[in-house]
Amino acid sequence: MTDSTTPTPVDYRSTLNLPDTPFPMRGDLPKREPGWVKTWNDMAPNPGEETGGLYKRLRDARVGAPLFVLHDGPPYANGQIHMGHAVNKVLKDMIVKSKQLAGFDAQYIPGWDCHGLPIENAIEKLHGRNLSRDDMQAKSRAYATEQIDQQREDFKRLGVLGDWERPYRTMDPANEGGQIRAFKRVIERGFVYRGLKPVYWCFDCGSSLAEFEIEYADKKSDTLDVAFEAADKHALLQAFFPGNPADHPSAALVASRLEAKSAFVVIWTTTAWTIPANQALNAHPELTYALVDTPRGVLVLADTLVEKCLERYGTTGTVIATTTGKQLAGLNFKHPLHDVDAGYARLSPVYLADYVSDSDGTGIVHSSPAYGVDDFNSCVAHGLKYDDILNPVQGNGRYAEDLPLFGGLNIWKACPVILTTLQEAGHLMATSPIQHSYPHCWRHKTPVIYRAAAQWFIRMDEGPGVFTQDKAPKTLRQLALDAIEQTSFYPENGKARLRDMIANRPDWCISRQRSWGVPVPFFLHKDSGELHPNTMAILDQAADIVEKGGIEAWSRVTVEDILGAADAPHYTKSTDILEVWFDSGSSFQHVLRGSHKDAYQRPPFHAEGPEADLYLEGHDQHRGWFHSSLLLGCALYGRAPYRGLLTHGFTVDSKGIKMSKSLKNGIEPQAVSNKLGAEIIRLWVAASDYSGDIAGDDKILARVVDTYRRVRNTLKFLLANVSDFDPAKDAVPLEQMLEIDRYALSRAAQLQADILAHYKVYEFHPVVSKLQIYCSEDLGAFYLDILKDRLYTTAANSLARRSAQTALWQITQAMLRWMAPFLSFTAEEAWAVLGAEGKTPTATAESIFMDTYVAFDASDAALLAKWSRIREIREVVNKDIETLRADGQVGSSLQANVALTVNAEDHALLSSLGEDLKFVFITSAIDLLAGDALSAGVSASKSTKCERCWHYRDDVGADAAHPTLCGRCTSNLCGAGEARRFA
Repeated sequence: MTDSTTPTPVDYRSTLNLPDTPFPMRGDLPKREPGWVKTWNDMAPNPGEETGGLYKRLRDARVGAPLFVLHDGPPYANGQIHMGHAVNKVLKDMIVKSKQLAGFDAQYIPGWDCHGLPIENAIEKLHGRNLSRDDMQAKSRAYATEQIDQQREDFKRLGVLGDWERPYRTMDPANEGGQIRAFKRVIERGFVYRGLKPVYWCFDCGSSLAEFEIEYADKKSDTLDVAFEAADKHALLQAFFPGNPADHPSAALVASRLEAKSAFVVIWTTTAWTIPANQALNAHPELTYALVDTPRGVLVLADTLVEKCLERYGTTGTVIATTTGKQLAGLNFKHPLHDVDAGYARLSPVYLADYVSDSDGTGIVHSSPAYGVDDFNSCVAHGLKYDDILNPVQGNGRYAEDLPLFGGLNIWKACPVILTTLQEAGHLMATSPIQHSYPHCWRHKTPVIYRAAAQWFIRMDEGPGVFTQDKAPKTLRQLALDAIEQTSFYPENGKARLRDMIANRPDWCISRQRSWGVPVPFFLHKDSGELHPNTMAILDQAADIVEKGGIEAWSRVTVEDILGAADAPHYTKSTDILEVWFDSGSSFQHVLRGSHKDAYQRPPFHAEGPEADLYLEGHDQHRGWFHSSLLLGCALYGRAPYRGLLTHGFTVDSKGIKMSKSLKNGIEPQAVSNKLGAEIIRLWVAASDYSGDIAGDDKILARVVDTYRRVRNTLKFLLANVSDFDPAKDAVPLEQMLEIDRYALSRAAQLQADILAHYKVYEFHPVVSKLQIYCSEDLGAFYLDILKDRLYTTAANSLARRSAQTALWQITQAMLRWMAPFLSFTAEEAWAVLGAEGKTPTATAESIFMDTYVAFDASDAALLAKWSRIREIREVVNKDIETLRADGQVGSSLQANVALTVNAEDHALLSSLGEDLKFVFITSAIDLLAGDALSAGVSASKSTKCERCWHYRDDVGADAAHPTLCGRCTSNLCGAGEARRFA
């Protein structure tokens, strides 16, 4: 039986304002994210519009806003995306979204590079190598389409927003035709010419390569010193004793040695395969050359290299005469295989060349003009005609069948055979293995060679072009170097890298001998090799044909269809294609100014130029897309097509090794999305310093997951504590808010200024770092920790609580926007929670990306400084309380009484908070004492703990109706409520 005087127990927990939100603690990202992708994709169109989807709605939401264009560097339409693709696309997406939230009409049209060798290789693996041109083109187009569909879904799964329903593809007929029109304009500007010269050639590609497509790797070769016998020893004597040899006392001795022995000039090379095509020798006009008497004959060597050469040859010798290189000009020496086969019975003249040095080798360079740029230039400068250049190496890497001794052999396999043949002929002075840096094809990772071929080039320096009509005022090199100075680089070191590449690059070889690509629509005269006089009109005609039917339509066109019956018998239709870097490099023209110029309510480019605000790719694209786009922008308009270039590093494992399928050290975006969520990939990218390589593995991603949970938990707390807050009627004016709440808003404004400054220069990892610190330290360990008492225990509609909620509401709104560029799914999820409560603007309720950053009042510097010092003092006190807690003397900080001694300045600072000081330190009581230095005395409270607020107070039970409550709780429940001014 209960005593009638015993109060009925009250559930005081039910009197607290406990947080509540449908926003779940667990992200469950792999399950929820696909739903958001579908929501974005299926979003209904605006009234009167035919097409919907979030990207289209975002364009509509920014009509008239300042334009921002990030032009997509197209990935290759071949194979599943890897983590490098994910990093690239997520970086682009974060930039576009950060600009969208900043109020820009931030446009992003994703694209794909569709032509070129990788797809041809894939088709040949599937269907064999003997396909007709028409069949190769048809199968390549179908294959690229299939690959794009697969990659597009993977990119969308990453949360990347863009015009996925209307991307650009370099193989679309409108783009193919646009490339031909761009090519015509480059011709008009005087940059295009046809030339025979050595270009990089890949046997696996079966085609020439651009500088962009070359990478260097170590290669094992054999060095060889080869002796070329003098054809006229008397002429050699004259070179060492100009004028009348009889006037030189030592000439007679030298003449006798030459009479008794054979004389040779010796060359050193690492490319034995070029010896069969030797046609000349090169000496430096100002170097000193020695005539050396040895048991192996009289040798011509650079004077400074005699000792090294004799040591290499395993012999001794004596210098019997010296002369300068210019005296050797015109001397003839027999090919080293001269007496082995009649096919080599030719002479190699000595030409003078400044590129020869005596830093190594012999000081004499052998010249095969078909296989080296310097060799080619030297021989042509000395009168060698193009038709006389020997070029026995075929496009497949084998010598022509009719080459004496080595016909039909692969050149790499021929090298030991050549060495043996030279040895047997007595002309191999020395050979040894060497490992050296050598150019390789960046696709096949196989060695390439220089090989002379008639190709079409874009000229970098002065010189004539075909059909020039509107000659550019400067050379392309000058225009490009000038444009670099007008470009912003992120990071800055990209500028020097691109500038050096432009300053030193050769002319750009733009023709390729393949099937799957945009045609070079030329007709060449069968006898003269000249272009048809109507070439410029033919280019327009070809562009029209291709725009209607694709490149396949041009392949079906006959010579007679274009030139008519009279001219057709005299001309050949070129089967060359434009190299793939021309496709993507001209995309600013054939996409932004071409296929997509009327796709939206405004053109997707800056009409006054440059077309795009930003190009973003991996740092290897200084030699690739950045490079080709710069050259074509300058060729067409005299400027770059971009205002800024951003480069990111490669994805590597935790040891810094580049991720690779062969090494099995990669992490695949599809697997991570399915296991952890795409949001984790996005946060990993955002948290990484992309200016260097980006490391990732399971352990690194696990740390990212921890970071995500901390941010999500903070967001959940914020949402849960504004669930009953209606900003329209409950918001407290700034001047009426409690001081700590005003401080919290000032701190948020300060942080937002920092974050937006980082976003302006495309920096994300400092944002993630600062957001993480903000959630854990500014909010979790300070503001929210202090706020819980006021949120939970004061009256629901009290000024104290509504002031706190006003601050939390604005912080929540700001934080969602800060994180939205990288935590896009989570921000949308939280936005939807607010929308379901009717707390988002009608115009932007469907997506946070329709909105813009919160407009904070200017931060209060004095308030920030004051509370910064309070926080410093609080940290000292907390450490002392923690010591007591560790000893078991107190259970929580509320059980502690603090006697705080501070100097006069701090005393005034803390005294200003009055009775609210204890709430800041989360203690039940605090005594403020004046002194010289900061110190805190902490002791356990002897007061009683309030059942409701858990504070230890002497007035617990003062109200008999509520014997377990303190005075402040009874006031908050039954009276006027406690007064708070500061905290």
